[in-house]
Amino acid sequence: MKVNRRTFVTASVSGAAVTAAGAKSSHQPGPNDRIRVGCIGVGGMGRGNQRDFQLMPEVDVVAVCDVWEHNRNLAVKMTDGKATPYKDFRELLDRQDVDVVVIATPDHWHAPILIAACQAGKDVYVEKPLSHRLREGRKMVETARHHNRVVQMGTQQRSGAHYQEAVNLIRNGGLGKVTRVHCWNYENETPAGIGNFPPGDVPDGLDWDMYLGPAPRVPFQANRFIYNFRWFWDYSGGKATDWATHHLDIVQWAMNVRGPRTAFAAGQKLVVRDDRETPDTLEIVFEYPEFICTYSARSGNSRAHQDRTYGVEFFGADATLFIDRSGFEVMPEVGGLYEVEDPRYIRELKAAQNPGVPWEDRKRESRSRAEYAVAATSVQHIAHVRNFIDCVKSRNKPASDIETGHYSTSAPHLANIALKLGRKIEWDWKNERIIGDAEANRLLTKQYRSPWKV
Repeated sequence: MKVNRRTFVTASVSGAAVTAAGAKSSHQPGPNDRIRVGCIGVGGMGRGNQRDFQLMPEVDVVAVCDVWEHNRNLAVKMTDGKATPYKDFRELLDRQDVDVVVIATPDHWHAPILIAACQAGKDVYVEKPLSHRLREGRKMVETARHHNRVVQMGTQQRSGAHYQEAVNLIRNGGLGKVTRVHCWNYENETPAGIGNFPPGDVPDGLDWDMYLGPAPRVPFQANRFIYNFRWFWDYSGGKATDWATHHLDIVQWAMNVRGPRTAFAAGQKLVVRDDRETPDTLEIVFEYPEFICTYSARSGNSRAHQDRTYGVEFFGADATLFIDRSGFEVMPEVGGLYEVEDPRYIRELKAAQNPGVPWEDRKRESRSRAEYAVAATSVQHIAHVRNFIDCVKSRNKPASDIETGHYSTSAPHLANIALKLGRKIEWDWKNERIIGDAEANRLLTKQYRSPWKV
């Protein structure tokens, strides 16, 4: 495909919904063929998953599990009281009538629960990132394959129609030779961030020891809990594993690669005055055999790049492609300059020349695009769940099969290793080892608090 004009493709909510609903499997279920689901980890994202699984006509959510009674109660209410609640995931996995497990726990729990679920004969939908450490991911892949389990990772962009179209365009040479890719997330959390909290009393109904699980034992601290676990090394990997996993999944898919050749990262906690351990300012450089990829994240300034606070840009010899969850744009090279045909860009140029243009007028379109992205993300997630359920029935590999998820998660893990060591590392993705660096290789895994192991 030769790109010769600026295009803008959006993921139509109605169109993507039709795609999701119209997906067919080789097995046409009868009226008594039900898929019984157990949800493990039913906080905010977990209940979002539960909601979308309950939209599937052949699915019954029969069990929910969470270490916090508050979350369990909300999840049971979503099933009109029909689901059985559990505090310990092992009790849920013991149920013979559960076909599928949905895992939306903090990252450090993904590997132990997924491995146990596969051993118990369950298919699994697991949130990203796949693993908390890179070698966990390989063990998860091996276990799923050994037990012939269908596993989908929650990188729902893989099921977005416009992502699929953009990837096909890139793979078919529509941008020319791509030698540079850039990904980013920009926001402003200053100055408080996630706050500063001293150790305190464990909330009523919370099993804090079970929440920590294989992580080191520490007193309860409010901002280590719920969403903010992402910013503590014991449970997650900061922005690299939280958001870069999504972006790099698209990069590696579009560029048809499984891992970088080298990784380097620089990052510090420079802005926010809170308890987090992971950087609030981060730059990552990956060298692949045919291109360079960078990821930038900052929490102290939200000024957008290309008027977007997050996204991925592919730079080709013939054109540049930008993509986020609301759609993609192709910007052709014309005599070394971009065409300026889109009225939005013309308005922005005029606004830059005329400081009297109200700021709210300049930002209104950005807000509407952000609102659209929320709706499009929901549709992509529903399509992703639909794809998984169809594969549970057909036994085909899903859009974000566990091995693909492992490769997409591995690159951010490598970046974090490079960050902690303060040096570039060289990666042998075929043998999954860091070349010539014993200290770095030790960081591919971790110690588990007894009695937990994988």
